Amino acid sequence: MSAVRVDRRVLRDGFGRDEILDLLEVGLAAVEPAELVRRALERDAVALRVARERVVMVSIGKAAVAMARGAIEALGGSPRRGVVVAPGGDAPKSSAAADAVSMREVAGLEFYVGGHPLPDSGSVGAAAAVERLAAESTEDDLVLCLLSGGGSSLVGAPVEGLSLADLRTTMGLLLSGGVPIDEANIVRRHLTRLSGGRLARLVRGRLETYALSDVPGSRPEAIASGPTVPDPATFADARNVLERRGLRPNVPAAVWRAVERGCEGEVGETLKPGDAAFAGARFRVIGCGETFLDAAALRAAERGWTVVCRQEPLEGEAREVGASVGRTLRRLGEECRAPTIWLAAGETTVTVRGRGMGGRNQEAGLSAAIELSGVAGASVAFLATDGVDGPTNAAGAFVDGDTARRIRAAGLDERAALQENDSHRALRASRDLLVTGPTGTNVADVVVGFVAPRSSALGDRPATAESAEIVEVREIARGAALILACLQGGFLGRIGGRRVRRWSARLSARFAFSAAGMPPRG
Repeated sequence: MSAVRVDRRVLRDGFGRDEILDLLEVGLAAVEPAELVRRALERDAVALRVARERVVMVSIGKAAVAMARGAIEALGGSPRRGVVVAPGGDAPKSSAAADAVSMREVAGLEFYVGGHPLPDSGSVGAAAAVERLAAESTEDDLVLCLLSGGGSSLVGAPVEGLSLADLRTTMGLLLSGGVPIDEANIVRRHLTRLSGGRLARLVRGRLETYALSDVPGSRPEAIASGPTVPDPATFADARNVLERRGLRPNVPAAVWRAVERGCEGEVGETLKPGDAAFAGARFRVIGCGETFLDAAALRAAERGWTVVCRQEPLEGEAREVGASVGRTLRRLGEECRAPTIWLAAGETTVTVRGRGMGGRNQEAGLSAAIELSGVAGASVAFLATDGVDGPTNAAGAFVDGDTARRIRAAGLDERAALQENDSHRALRASRDLLVTGPTGTNVADVVVGFVAPRSSALGDRPATAESAEIVEVREIARGAALILACLQGGFLGRIGGRRVRRWSARLSARFAFSAAGMPPRG
């Protein structure tokens, strides 16, 4: 897949724009699915020890096409049989779609298009194809399952007793109600046929799963709703989510009956730890939001910038998270003595209150812009790594201290737009939308902020001890870059350069964490 680029034609110039866009593109390159799968399979070649002719492949999710391509490259050809399920529908044409067309010629692979973010009839047909393929595997086969975000909707066939309409209504309520992704997944795993380890129960051969994670913490049961791993949650947990979030009166009666029957033991639970279906099965996360952040931090450290990485994933209401990020960058700009990059990853939610249009990254970006209004030397990008942020053509937003003024100059009110969930229209007016098109990957959402010191006078003493420590970080990063340059000139550079580069970025991040009052990553 060609490198993903942000469309600069629709994005205005602004402080830190090119620096941030460079880091976004570096991070997206680091989570390119085909390369991640190819490297993982090559590393595991000895452990797998199986002829290509005995491989049965299932690839599901927004990155399904690219992951399948990477597996074919690593295997040296097409597997014996395979099913690939990817999104389609009204999504714009993309390089991923072009890849899918070219891969249709590969013998043994069946292609299906499922619905996202809500399942559709294509999802039901795709689920049936996956079930059939798994059930027809033999004890001599290696069933290679490639998972990425969106998978639970793309093969979202309802359990017995529910209609597709029942499932779509319930999933829609969870999405529009601002329910955290972890809780929404608990409900979804108990309402769809392949989730919660149920696919593993159908497999007769050896099961190997490689996952590209789009969920905070990369918990296996949460990625694509965990079709090949145990589910620690129960029907009682699903019922609690629906009650606690006030959704019980609104979900279809059939859904509530199914959950109640599950709580009473009348319906089989999802598969739990220790189930025989998982004997010998293996699960590996090959890429996630931290993979993106590591690559971005590395590039920033190589350029001599301070790197601050937030350890905890970003979660919660998008507008509240965006405001918090804006305040953090404003404070960091007041204290730092060197150009500083601020990095974070996670997945926020939006409670729909108005009639506008937008996505969680655009809403977070608009909220951050309000906090940064009038602040010079600070900018931030909020990006959906799959390239699709809500029902729009944008992937997110790039905002700075001038965004709110530009929105007002276009005749709009930035605060009213936020209240109406109308971030897309406001940010389009200010020319602050990030547009990439579908990227073919998915590691949830990332945030990249850039701040410059408020005072550039070299003789000024840092305002706080924390600021002094940030200055020290910059010197450490420079020293690490010098070591790297020396290593790359000789034998050690050839065998250890990459490891030293990663150490450099992580070292910068570790010290900057201390400066920001947060524990170090990694």
